[in-house]
Amino acid sequence: MDEIRVDRWLWSVRVFKTRTLATEACRAGHVSVNRAVTKPAATVRVGDTVTIRLDGRDRVLEVARVIGNRVGAPAAAECVIDHSPPPPPREATVAVFDRDPHSGRPTKRDRRQMDRIRQR
Repeated sequence: MDEIRVDRWLWSVRVFKTRTLATEACRAGHVSVNRAVTKPAATVRVGDTVTIRLDGRDRVLEVARVIGNRVGAPAAAECVIDHSPPPPPREATVAVFDRDPHSGRPTKRDRRQMDRIRQR
């Protein structure tokens, strides 16, 4: 096998949990092959660079081996060369909105404060 669909390859090397998620990411424009945004049916070959926008960060993967079926994690790691930048450091303190558990239903003000904290 010389080439395979990009959505199937991403699923095979365990970047996405299901092939449907890989297909949806391609359709949404979060996947590019060799710096070109691709559709799910685009093909990848050995040496291609696949860039994925996943969980708020970019993952840069190089195709080391083309596989068509989902394999175990150790075998999948041999098919990918990861050139991704390191993840940003996590904040030392995370803002938490503490409420007394027995204080009843949150007020409108409390709910707005909780929404602001979740959006950060």
